[in-house]
Amino acid sequence: MARASVLVVPSPPRDVETVAGADDGASVAATSREDFRVRCTSKRAVTEMLELCGRVVEKLGDALPEEIREPALRDVQWTFESAVQENVSINGQAWQEASDSFMDSDIKVLEDQFDEIIVDIATKRKQYPRKILECVIKTIKAKQEILKQYHPVVHPLDLKYDPDPVLACIN
Repeated sequence: MARASVLVVPSPPRDVETVAGADDGASVAATSREDFRVRCTSKRAVTEMLELCGRVVEKLGDALPEEIREPALRDVQWTFESAVQENVSINGQAWQEASDSFMDSDIKVLEDQFDEIIVDIATKRKQYPRKILECVIKTIKAKQEILKQYHPVVHPLDLKYDPDPVLACIN
């Protein structure tokens, strides 16, 4: 099965908003809070990436001494997952607010992949019988050619028919 890809789109800078003044109609620049989080579309895909990174962290932990390995790995894993969850937004929502279920975009991707597979199979169902037929015809022609080239090596002897077998034994 194909792996789900994570869409990462950096947030555009939202430094300045224009706010209309109440008295004089002049515009005043106001700074808004920038969203520096990595924007993703699938919480499930990010979770899969976290699992992959977790395996790498475990391999790195093999270099640690046995007595501190387990607590250190647990601490590093928790810190890493917490950092990712704090710095990732799923469709503009914080990690905790995003749902785990399939999003419309996930379903759309799956439907597109399913459509591609259907088209591919339908194409093969049209092409392969023609290819198989060509191979069968070539095989039959090759067998016919081999049979044409066959010549028996043993020549049969001409046997003479004796009408009276008893006379042939007496003589």
